[in-house]
Amino acid sequence: MKTSILTMMKKSILTIVLALTSLTAGAQAFDDYFTDQTLRLDYTFSGNAARQDIYVDKLNVSPRWYGKRQRLAELPVEGNGQITVRDHRTGLAIYRNSFSTLFQEWLSYDEAKTEKKSFENVFLVPMPKDTVDITIDLRNNRRKIMATLTHTVVPTDILIHHIGERNRTPHLTLQQAADTTRCIHIAYVAEGYQEQEMQTFVDDAKTAMEALFAHEPFKSMRNRFNIVAVMSPSKDSGTSEPGKGEWRQTALGSHFNTFYSDRYLTTLNLKALHDWLAGIPYEHIIVLVNTEKYGGGGILNSYNLSMAHHRMFKPVVVHEFGHSFAGLADEYAYEQEAIPMYPADVEPWEPNITTQVNFGAKWKDMVGKIDGVGLFEGAGYSLKGVYRPENDCRMRTNENPTFCHVCEKAIRDIVDFYTK
Repeated sequence: MKTSILTMMKKSILTIVLALTSLTAGAQAFDDYFTDQTLRLDYTFSGNAARQDIYVDKLNVSPRWYGKRQRLAELPVEGNGQITVRDHRTGLAIYRNSFSTLFQEWLSYDEAKTEKKSFENVFLVPMPKDTVDITIDLRNNRRKIMATLTHTVVPTDILIHHIGERNRTPHLTLQQAADTTRCIHIAYVAEGYQEQEMQTFVDDAKTAMEALFAHEPFKSMRNRFNIVAVMSPSKDSGTSEPGKGEWRQTALGSHFNTFYSDRYLTTLNLKALHDWLAGIPYEHIIVLVNTEKYGGGGILNSYNLSMAHHRMFKPVVVHEFGHSFAGLADEYAYEQEAIPMYPADVEPWEPNITTQVNFGAKWKDMVGKIDGVGLFEGAGYSLKGVYRPENDCRMRTNENPTFCHVCEKAIRDIVDFYTK
């Protein structure tokens, strides 16, 4: 009996020691594997609907790391693609993040059935101390990997470009987080503003910032955000409108008519975007475009881009940040034709829509407990088969003043993921 008790005590002590060791290892994981620098990875994604390829373009290193320092190998949301950094010697995943891309969106259009195109993409990871293997994978609308690339990065490689060490773009801190070591870094970037229009840009950035913090849960979690305005000048004022034959020389080369949609305003020049940001505190990007025409776009962990001088500026910039920051889906549907983005037999990864394939993983536990939350058919661009949580939401219409309860919870979870 004494032997049995002694054995149990030893096992209990060992369990406690292992638990404490695990906690310590988790707390020290960043310093174990990474330096306080950013490794910027430039890629080219190319192909068509039948085949996609991923190529490494260039590696860059800049001072300081402004992303997460905890939960390094966890994903906040699944995304349409993922980047994984593994220790070369052990194969251990030491950093992961998710994303979406314009390239994958383009693959859903008819043009991708007959044409081949290439798109720039840029991702940020903390600079490794030792050799790592980095895997990029792209996923289709059935949540299956359709293209993947693994390549090795040696941190002492002399061909890794050093950027952001000097001649940084002028920028202004609009808000400093309560704890700048555990916060979310947002950069507002000027697009289509000439040098003499920079005060207008700063004013627009302040307007956009206040619009964001007028919404919950951003309002009550405001002190967890660090925000800067980056004054990237353009030769011309405004943005290009190919539908009118108007092309302007701007910092990011943004334009309407993306994928031939009149109001779809984007930039394909992601390397230029990150060049302007080199050495500046940022992870999440909001591009403000100096135009009165309605338009914008938001891409998960890539950027949010919005017109700045249309009367709907404030709701649109907040809506697009819902996409780029929290991976929220659009909750509206097209009356004329559905875009078959969400197969009826696959549960979308986005937290605010469902096909009911796995509704239990979404907001089923909130139905009947929170007023207004239920199943409302018509979301994800489809009138039938895709459901949203409430009748209206910031992710559905510009007129609704708030995020629905499900979107609000999803955003709160993301903020906690980065900052707790």
